[in-house]
Amino acid sequence: MMNHAQIAQRAFNTPLMVDPAKALAFLSGLGPRITGQDITFQGLEVDASDQAAAFLPARASLFGNDLAQRHQQGGSQPFTTIDGIAVIEIAGTLVHRGAWIGQSSGLTSYEGIAAQLQAALTDSSVRGIALDIDSFGGEVAGAFDLADRIRAARAQKPVQAFVAEHALSAGYVLASQADRIILPRTGAVGSIGVVGLHTDMSGALDQKGIAVTLIHAGSHKIDANPYQPLPEAIHDQMQRELEVARFLFAETVAAGRGDRLSDAAALATEAAVFRGADALKAGLADEIADPVTAFHAFAATPRGSNPTSRKGPQMTTTSTDTPNPDSVTVAPAAPVAASTPEPPIAETAVTPDATAMTAEAIRAEAAEVAQVCAQAARLGVTIDASDAVTRGIKPEALRARVLADLAARGDAAGIVATAPAAAAAAKDSPIIAAAKKTATDAKR
Repeated sequence: MMNHAQIAQRAFNTPLMVDPAKALAFLSGLGPRITGQDITFQGLEVDASDQAAAFLPARASLFGNDLAQRHQQGGSQPFTTIDGIAVIEIAGTLVHRGAWIGQSSGLTSYEGIAAQLQAALTDSSVRGIALDIDSFGGEVAGAFDLADRIRAARAQKPVQAFVAEHALSAGYVLASQADRIILPRTGAVGSIGVVGLHTDMSGALDQKGIAVTLIHAGSHKIDANPYQPLPEAIHDQMQRELEVARFLFAETVAAGRGDRLSDAAALATEAAVFRGADALKAGLADEIADPVTAFHAFAATPRGSNPTSRKGPQMTTTSTDTPNPDSVTVAPAAPVAASTPEPPIAETAVTPDATAMTAEAIRAEAAEVAQVCAQAARLGVTIDASDAVTRGIKPEALRARVLADLAARGDAAGIVATAPAAAAAAKDSPIIAAAKKTATDAKR
């Protein structure tokens, strides 16, 4: 039986101008699908090793680089090179595993991006790396590890991110690890947040007269199953995991952006999307320019110079839509019982320099401490804001304490991060709403 008749008409019984090896690779992969059975080749003199290789797919592995090696065996690199700059495309929905290079059916895999990144770092002819980004986000799983690899790559070769139009959510966590982020006038970045979905099919099943019986061992084995309404306790646990992932998101962005965007400022955006000049003002991007022009300027930089300086032509138009995250103030929430013992927090010794801090600096540091404590309370970690300020504990020490506590609780790697347009306008979750209400009541 002949399947895919249109493809078959173009491949069989018609003259082709194609290299035999390429024809073999094509027919080896699609031939069995077209004919519905194994195929043999006659009249083509191809080495047995080449024929065997054509049947072998690139293997997906965290520990090898077979994806890039398959391209290199054909005499090409797994990326486009322009004037010594390796261009790595990050487009569409981002997924963790995927044994392919580039975009496939609207998906780009972290695995493929990592393979291209490693190949660019080891290629002596490549003097810089350009991330060509147009993505609304994707999976949490694998995103933070790839972000760490991009940030580490900056120590070897300059890395710049050119946003074609969107670098949101998981797309932004990758862009934020570049030396510089170049954004077009209408480009959008941000959505530093996480979302989880649950489908309740119980009502539809009842209407169809279908009853599903779940037989399980282990009290949490069927948590969040789609055949029953979501229990409040499971909802709260999922919300907690989302908050943990958002905290890690902000920490990773801050590690990449340095003094341009702190983790507190990243959290204060509340997953808002920033466009154009607003993105510059908020610290989420470094320059507004046509991506093509900016890329050619990057490629024209002489070898050995520093093309990744944070200084450069920047647009400073006053923001009119999105507020500056630094202006957002979060009041400390009432203490919430922590589920694990609190490790001690190192106190900061008072030095002559510390006593010389201005009143404005002291207020700013106290506000940052309060913000960290409020975020910790949302995650169920008890930190006394007034005591921390009194003892002179720095915000960095408090964040380390929160991360250590959260790391002991579990892993949020299976949650999907996306950036829907309505994310910025979504209502607070019950946990966050309760924390804000508690903080408001405490002021009265």
